Amino acid sequence: MEPKNITELDLHDVPQVYHNLKYNDGEIYFADNITSIPGLMKQFKVNFIAYVIVTEGRLTLGLNGVNYQLDRNSSLFVDRKMVVDNVRHTENFSCIICAMSTDMGFAFFNKSLLQSIMHIMANPVIKLEQNEVDLMMKYYELLVFKMDHQEMNFGRETVRDIIRCFAYDLLSNINKHLNSGNEEDMLRQGDRIFRRFMFLIAENSNVNRSVKSYADELCVSPKYLTSVCRKHSDFTASELIANAAISRIKQLLLYSDLSIKEVAAKMGFDNLSFFGKYVKKHLGLSPNNYRKVNNYGK
Repeated sequence: MEPKNITELDLHDVPQVYHNLKYNDGEIYFADNITSIPGLMKQFKVNFIAYVIVTEGRLTLGLNGVNYQLDRNSSLFVDRKMVVDNVRHTENFSCIICAMSTDMGFAFFNKSLLQSIMHIMANPVIKLEQNEVDLMMKYYELLVFKMDHQEMNFGRETVRDIIRCFAYDLLSNINKHLNSGNEEDMLRQGDRIFRRFMFLIAENSNVNRSVKSYADELCVSPKYLTSVCRKHSDFTASELIANAAISRIKQLLLYSDLSIKEVAAKMGFDNLSFFGKYVKKHLGLSPNNYRKVNNYGK
């Protein structure tokens, strides 16, 4: 049973806990040398997703009561709501870590990448080959170089492209090491439903926001689909759909040249007023104001 009053670490807490972040835009963080973080050895729950690649030494830790050991070139996936404890490392330990919000994950992950994510959830520790780690380090070094030379004015979209490529290649490499076998046959019905639902969201996040339409396609009731989603993610089906949709909207508002009207149409909103209300409900700002406060076009 999970202990009561466990410390929870939200994404916005990360800069307060660790001041030497290599990249920080409020939704994505990159860091290294995390051994200096106060309280790292204590038990805590993360309210975001994170990926760690060990570049030197050894790391041991518990995830939801299961102990893992990571040696050089090992990678670790930490999912939202996981409880981390018993963290130990050798003196020569070093790593790189990427943490991001759940909804930002939706913006990066398409159907094929979600396939990898489903595998990784069941296999959080994967041993990578040296050339695969070298590639990840090249992306990391490029990101650090960009942040150290901001006067070159690449723009935030360039940083996001670097991170997106980092995520794609990392998940692609990890997928090579995972053998799904007859996994589909081994999954329980609820597991299969949730997995297929996530794939459908990845394919249809632009236009489909109806729980009933997804439930009909999966041949289940909306109530059952929501119960499955709560069990597997702590979100309702409606919340997962909204997370995917709003992540796509944010991406289009900040990193495309489409007008507000064009973004609304691309996302399947026939009524511009309804689109504005939808965005304000989830982001707290109108589409135009969201662009302004995020320095769109600068």
